[in-house]
This record gives sequence, C-alpha cells and structure tokens, in this order.
Amino acid sequence: MRIVLVWAVSTLTMLALAGILPDFRLQAAGDDNDSITQIGLTAAIGAGAFGLLSALVWPVLVRALLLVPALVLGLLVFFLNGSLLLIALSLIPAGRGEAAPETAVVVAAVMSAVASATSTALAVRDDEAYRRRLYRLADRRRRRQRRGGAPGAGEGAPGLVFLQLDGVGYEVLRHAAGSGLMPTVADWLDRTHRIRSWRTDWSSQTGASQLGILHGSNFDVPAFRWYEKDTGEVVVCNRPTSAAELQRRAVERTGSGGLLVRDGASRGNLFSGGAGQLALVLSVSARRGPGNRSRAGYFAYFSDPANAVRTALSFTAEVGREIVQSVRGRVRGDRPRVARGGLYPLIRAFATVVERDVVVAAVIGDMLAGRAAVYADLVAYDEVAHHSGPRTRDTEQVLARIDRSLALLARVAEHAPREYRIVLLSDHGQSPGETFLARYGLTLKDLVRASCGLPVSRRAGRTHSGAEARAAVRAALHRPVEEEDEEVRPERGPDPVVLASGNLGLISFPDLPGRASREWIERAHPALLATLAAHPGIGFVLVDGVVLGPDGAEARLDVPGAAEELLARFGPGAARAVRRTDAFPHVADVMVNSAYDPETGAVHAFEEQIRSHGGLGGEQGHPFLMWPVELSEPNPESGPELVGAEAVHEVLRDWLREVDDGPQVPVEAPAPPAVPAVGRAEPPPVR
Repeated sequence: MRIVLVWAVSTLTMLALAGILPDFRLQAAGDDNDSITQIGLTAAIGAGAFGLLSALVWPVLVRALLLVPALVLGLLVFFLNGSLLLIALSLIPAGRGEAAPETAVVVAAVMSAVASATSTALAVRDDEAYRRRLYRLADRRRRRQRRGGAPGAGEGAPGLVFLQLDGVGYEVLRHAAGSGLMPTVADWLDRTHRIRSWRTDWSSQTGASQLGILHGSNFDVPAFRWYEKDTGEVVVCNRPTSAAELQRRAVERTGSGGLLVRDGASRGNLFSGGAGQLALVLSVSARRGPGNRSRAGYFAYFSDPANAVRTALSFTAEVGREIVQSVRGRVRGDRPRVARGGLYPLIRAFATVVERDVVVAAVIGDMLAGRAAVYADLVAYDEVAHHSGPRTRDTEQVLARIDRSLALLARVAEHAPREYRIVLLSDHGQSPGETFLARYGLTLKDLVRASCGLPVSRRAGRTHSGAEARAAVRAALHRPVEEEDEEVRPERGPDPVVLASGNLGLISFPDLPGRASREWIERAHPALLATLAAHPGIGFVLVDGVVLGPDGAEARLDVPGAAEELLARFGPGAARAVRRTDAFPHVADVMVNSAYDPETGAVHAFEEQIRSHGGLGGEQGHPFLMWPVELSEPNPESGPELVGAEAVHEVLRDWLREVDDGPQVPVEAPAPPAVPAVGRAEPPPVR
C-alpha cells in the first residue's frame, strides 16, 4: 500500500511539473489532443519507471562512484538523477514523454524529494512495520557476524554512542541548556544525565584531545602544528598524512588499536579509534583506491537522491546566511572581527550542513545496525565560533540545530534493535579575544623576526585559521597534500620557523639539532627571549625547562612550587600541563602562550580567530563530559577532577566494559529536576 501511495503522489507531482515547466511534456510531439486520462496514464508510467530505476539502478551507480570526491558526488547526484528520468521518459510508449536535459534535472530532484518525504511519513505512521523492518535488519547483521566470527557485544548488552560537540565548552553548554536554546540537552540534564567539566592538556585543540580520547595517548603532541627537526617537516593535526602518523604513534605507544576496536564506528573524526566502520575519518582519507573505507559513509547517505536535494538546498541557504551575517556585522562595526570572505562561506556551509548531515545519517545507520560503540564529531559550532565570536546569533543558531540533531538521534534510538546510551562530550572550549595581529599590528612571526634582527615585511601577514572543517573539505575534494610546500617542509637555515596554534606559538631553529638551550638562544639572538617575555600580548614563554614571565619573572620547572606561582593566573593545573609538554621529544625550542585576562576570559590568538583554543587561558581548557545516570560516576585516580584527554579515554573505556559486565559501582538515583545556573564557578556534578 505504501508503494502504491508513493507512486500516486509521484504521478501527481509529475503532472504538476508538466503543467509548470515549458520544456517538460507528457504528450506526443505536436499532439495537443490527448485526453486527461492519456496524460495521467503517461505520468503514471513515467513515475513508475523512474521509481524502479531509482530503486534498482541508483544504489549501483552511487557505489561505483565512491572513489569520486564527496562534493563532486553531491553534484553528480543531480545529473545522474536527471539521466535516470530521461531514461524513464524514453520508456513511455509513443514518445509521449520528453524533457530538456536541464529540466530533467529539476524534475528528478523534485520527484525524488517528494517521494522520499511521502515514504518517510507513511513509514513513521506505520510504527509496527517500521520496528519489524529494523529488527529484521539487526537479525541479518547478527547472523553475518556469527558466520564470519566477527567480534560484537553480547546479546542484550546496551550500545554506547559518543557524540563530540566540537569546541562547545562547559559553560557554553550550561548556558545553552539553561536559556532554552538546547531543549533536548536541558531535558536530559533534568531527567537522565549528569555533567561535569574536565581539563585539557596545554594543547587544548581537537588533535591532542581526540587522539587522547580515542587512542589513549596524546604524548608528544605539543600543539595543533609543530616542526620536527628529525624529519624537517611540519606536522599538522588536520593534515591526513600527519593524522595517520599520529595515530600510528599512539597505537605503537599504547599497544591498543583504540577505543572502538570492538564492533565500533568512527564518524567525522580526525582519527579512527580502531573502528572497523569509518566515514569522514581524516587519518584514512589520504588513502587512494578501494581500501579507503572512509568513503563508505557517503554511499549510505547519497543512495537516497532526496538526501542530496535536501543537503544542496540547505548548503545554499547556509552560504547565503553567512554572507548576510558577515555584511551585517561589518555594517554594525562589530569588534573584534576577522575576515569572512573568500572560500569561508563554502567551508562554513560544508561544516554546518554537509558534514553534519552525513555524520548524523551515518550514526543513525550505526544504531539501526546495532553496533556496540559509535564515536562521532559534529564540528559546526567550532568552525562558526572561530569567525563569529562567542554567544552571537550565528553560534546560537548552530547550537539550536545541533540540539535538533540530538533529538533526532534520541528518537531513532527508541527504534534501534538494542538499547543505546548517549554520551555527550567536547574536546575543548573556546576563549574570546582580539587576535594578536588586530591588537598589536603584527603577527608573532613578525615579532620574532624583528627580535632576531631579520627583515620584516612592511605589510603585516596573516596566519590563517587551521580549523578542522577546512581539512574535511580538502579530504572531501581529494585535494592532494603538497609535500614540498613551504608550510609542510620549511627550508633549513638560520631563520626561525614560527608556527601558531590558537593562542599558542612555537619557535624552532631548524639548523640546530636537538632542542636549543637558553644559553644558545641568548647568545645567537640576545633580544629574542627578553622581547617576548616583556610583550603585553604574551603571558609566558617556555624555554629549556624555564618559564619566563612579565617583569623579569622566571621559574624553573624542576623547582617545586615555582612554576605554580608564576602561572597561577592561568588556573589550577597550568604548571602540570607545561611540565608535561616540556618533556615531549618534539617540543619547540621556544613555546609562547598569549596573555590572558582572568576578568574577561580573553586571550590573543596568533591565528585569525576571534574565539580560539590551543593554549592555556579561560574556557578553552574546560570542555564537558555528560553521561546517562545508568553509567557509573567517573572516578579518576588522580583526584575528583578529570585532567587530560587520556583520563577521559579511561572513563569511556570503563563504560564500554561496564555495559557488557554490569555497573562497577552503585548508581545513585537522579536528583530532582534542575538545570544548573550559569556561572564561572565549578559546581559539583549535576544530576
């Protein structure tokens, strides 16, 4: 009955389009005497043929095109769909169906969208049939697993879905829930979930945090990008080749494949976590050929042409929204502000629409297939906040759309073949503030070169943002990594290599083997360290195990309490984080952290970001972890607070064991409903 109804709606849609579009007709050429019955029969044949071709041929076409770049595939969807319609019209007897090629694309897109919407609406109303279909899907998958000897969770064991809200800090989430901006999150906090903040490492960015969370080690990841003297290359966390190497190092160090090795799926992440099911995973996107399973997620999404239609329309609307918001901010004279032209509207639309749609669809597929563990990253907020700033209308709209995605996943979980427990977490927060360039008129690189007596360009250069969404766009386009590019492989010589990671700067001297001593730097460049430490935009400098601060202050890291006193304004744990980074083999010769104002929470990014992360100072170092009350309370051995991404990994790993073996500690009953008040103080965990 559903097929008949969808067919009928498609027929009516085709009739309506034939009446509206001049280059689309359902009559023989030169024959205007067809009866309404004949035209209706022609439309029914055309709609039926198009539906059959879409059901039988479309999945084969899409799978054959998996190696095509994702964005190109999204565009090809329209042309392939139009081609199927032209084939369907050619099957109508007596040549009664005809359409111009460009018109066929429009007709096919509209018919696919209408048919998909009708089918979905009917399936939702027929709830029992929907449930039966999902259980049959799960049973078939379990039988395949048993035949192939694949690992999987025990029968009846709940699954875990870890959803990373990239860049959403603890305070931002509490504010969004308390203000009604994210009603789904607020409802979960009222009834079913607890929340607490955790502290990042010094490198408060996705590369370090996600590597530690998924693979249990982020050792020797000092920043988002850094120079390695032994290879002469710059490692960048969102470059596919770098991500693959960092994942290899973490696996070698821990001896474990990752958090998701047992029947897991990794969606939209920098790293795989050892999962067998991958989509939009950067560490495998550098592969070419059939072995790149990261592209398989596109098949599930684009196998329904209506998805491409909906995503394309939303993509176009988001590009227009960004242009309007950028112009409005420029007219109002908003400060601080960074450039939002060029390709940025397209990058933002990819992060907030394309990547969100594909990742959410992949997670839905994982839950309906009954996978034991899923980890997915939604990067939309992080990308928009870098350019729009904190708590603006732009970021509020993104948070509201993320909340709707969470509500959708919660509804799907009700129909999944196994129970699912949804854990929300973030990899870092973001701290506001003017960029270093906007505030002081020069970049960190300019300041370093001037202090070393080297020429500085009269025109201040810009250090472009290195947000994760840009790498996802490059991977989707199959854009190759230029291994000989200056950014990847700087020339060796006396000139320092200066890199930026949010409000963290790194200075390396490539012609000097090993880590430079303080004595060598002061002898070779007498003004450098003193200039950096005294600059009002710089909070502290790390060189050769010594922290240099304003007004000539300095503290050796091996002297108990000295660094804690000098770094007190950056919050508890700052000295510990600096000591840990100082022990990394690839720590830069000089590490520079921007100034931080505890009253406003502001830092100065060395990149073009007005809300940044990557170093110490403010909300960037305080992401959140939010879990269902059925799971046990995190109890890190280091104390009451989770410190570092590796500690979060241990908590998530314990929860995966727990859902198989039962709770490790008694679970308290949830407290009466209450959404936490907004404030800077760290409250106890919220029920």
